[in-house]
Amino acid sequence: MPIVLKWLDVRPCERAAVMLGFAFHFCVLASYYLVRPLRDALGLEGGADKLQWLFTATFVVMLLMVPVFGALVSRLPATRFVPLIYRSIALSMLVFGVLIAKHVAPVAVGRVFFVWISIYNLFIVTIFWSVLVDRFSSAQGRRLFGFIAAGGTLGTFIGPLLAATMATRFGPVALTVAAAVLLEIAVRCYRALLSRTESQSGNRLSDERRMGGSMLAGVTLILRSRYLLGLVVFMLLHTSAATLLYFEQGRIVAGSYADVVSRTQFFAVVDLIVSALTLIFQLVLTAPLIRLGGVGGALVALPLATVVAFAAMALAPVPATVALAQGLRRAVEFAIVRPAREVLWTVVSREEKYKAKNVIETLVYRGGDAASGWLSAGLTALGAGFGLVALVIVPFAGVWGWLCLWLARRQAQKASSQEVEGQHHEPH
Repeated sequence: MPIVLKWLDVRPCERAAVMLGFAFHFCVLASYYLVRPLRDALGLEGGADKLQWLFTATFVVMLLMVPVFGALVSRLPATRFVPLIYRSIALSMLVFGVLIAKHVAPVAVGRVFFVWISIYNLFIVTIFWSVLVDRFSSAQGRRLFGFIAAGGTLGTFIGPLLAATMATRFGPVALTVAAAVLLEIAVRCYRALLSRTESQSGNRLSDERRMGGSMLAGVTLILRSRYLLGLVVFMLLHTSAATLLYFEQGRIVAGSYADVVSRTQFFAVVDLIVSALTLIFQLVLTAPLIRLGGVGGALVALPLATVVAFAAMALAPVPATVALAQGLRRAVEFAIVRPAREVLWTVVSREEKYKAKNVIETLVYRGGDAASGWLSAGLTALGAGFGLVALVIVPFAGVWGWLCLWLARRQAQKASSQEVEGQHHEPH
């Protein structure tokens, strides 16, 4: 590990905080990936042709949850609302585990479980990155976020590995209990990280103060900023492409595997492929690539990988292609694009980091999911094949690539302005 830290230019004074961030991210994503294969398997119980309804329900519930989150952020300091949210989710995992194990209304509980997991995973990951971009500067993010993201990737590897082995041996209760325990450990990592770092506001008391503002402040902050609106468009393009691929994946898997256990194992294998590729990329390539190609070069990798995935699944619609195509695209997303995307958030205000970021990465994300789900269902009803969708995605990928470069330029300008402003405020 010391050799890796040296290769990634992690300075001695940063190592404790980086390792805590690594462990924090591991616990967050391992907890989610323990139950993700179960979510995907249960989601197909009502039929692959009903997935758009689940995505729409997820968006509607998200509409209700975002103001609740905004109220918590406005009225409670981060040191209180972060543990509260994580522990509430952990409790919900235990409740669902019991309901699923006792076979209480299997289809209905499975659908509610699918919706809840699809909501909570965005909240726990968004909160994690909000904490990170608040504790580390833009320059640190370029160097350190790739390695910290590798902690999450290790979690995405361990989570499905445990899910694949525990699903048949111990049942869903074991998966949900393990997920709840990991979320509690994540809270402990969060508190330790606070003691090792200082808020980007430069005020140590800021962690104990509530941010104030309205519960819908995230929306108004976005509407006032072209930079944040650019992040909204980026997210919509990303989630729309990912959802169209997910629906095609669902159709292929539903036609190839007949029962929940075999589907759960297939999805777990796909997650393992993604995790293995991502971990290799993050430990070896992410930081050097961001240094050489910049944030823009790293971001552009996602539209390119998306075009490749669409083409592969259109030409060979079989489970093996799904595993490889989705594995590559998601590995590029998690290993290279996600750390670069988080660097974009290091140059905005603290309120924007917690409020606007949450709106974009939950409400906008699931809104794109819902719209894309109905688009997929509509194209299927009209008889349009996935090959046509793969062709149409190309010009959208071009727009997406241009947007990536624009956001990177704006981030560099903001970071430069903040450095100059910081120098002006230093005592002489």
